[in-house]
Amino acid sequence: MENKTLQEEELFHDKWADSINIDEVMVDESFEACTSPENRLIIKKLGDIKGKKILDLGCGAGEASIYFAKKGAKVTATDISKGMLEVVNKVAQKHNVTVYTKQSYSHQIDFDDKTFDIVYAGNLLHHVDIEPTIKEVCRVLKNKGIFVSWDPLAHNPIINIYRQIAKEVRTEDEHPLKFIDIEVFRRHFSVVDIYTTWFFTLWIFIKFYFFDKINPNKERYWKKIIIEHNKLEPLYCPLEKLDHIILKIFPFLRRYCWNIVLISYK
Repeated sequence: MENKTLQEEELFHDKWADSINIDEVMVDESFEACTSPENRLIIKKLGDIKGKKILDLGCGAGEASIYFAKKGAKVTATDISKGMLEVVNKVAQKHNVTVYTKQSYSHQIDFDDKTFDIVYAGNLLHHVDIEPTIKEVCRVLKNKGIFVSWDPLAHNPIINIYRQIAKEVRTEDEHPLKFIDIEVFRRHFSVVDIYTTWFFTLWIFIKFYFFDKINPNKERYWKKIIIEHNKLEPLYCPLEKLDHIILKIFPFLRRYCWNIVLISYK
């Protein structure tokens, strides 16, 4: 990734960080709300993380960092944005946990080899060069370490329309993952488990736009689903059950889900 693009990413996220209300950062909800299927799956797969050394790569506002720390993990949070790291420190203080923060690029992780038991990357890989990032993740992971990540997929036409509309809350270099990108993971990890989320549940996005008349450039839909998880539960949960049934019967439809979760074992 070119230096100009990195600077633009840093500036975009610094500006976003300035707009964040610390009291509105939803830590527990980001992992436990019905509308957080990716993180619910990840925490289930990781099991007991007490005492584990975890790197939250591209930590953003620090929801994952703080959640892991509350569960007893030894957490390091890195991000391209100093502004976001300042947010993380404030959120950690609010929740009475300790998180070590450090500015770092994903393709040049500033830690020694085999430092971490787990590397977590939520909504990061579609912002960065995937292969250099995964090589660095492998380097800093201990033997038998685990890389857990989730990102948007590129194949759903409804979501692609949303992306074209919501340009003000996205950066130009974003590149949602394609199924072919999974081969990069398989080159570097011994086992890669694949899960997808949000198929029929994407009806909620259609509802936001056409029925609730919510401007996607004014409100980030992927934040709104967490904020309003209690209100959305009666709609979301039946649709999620339908997703599980239909995607099991017709697995080729998984490519048209919104997000992909990858659990990669070194």
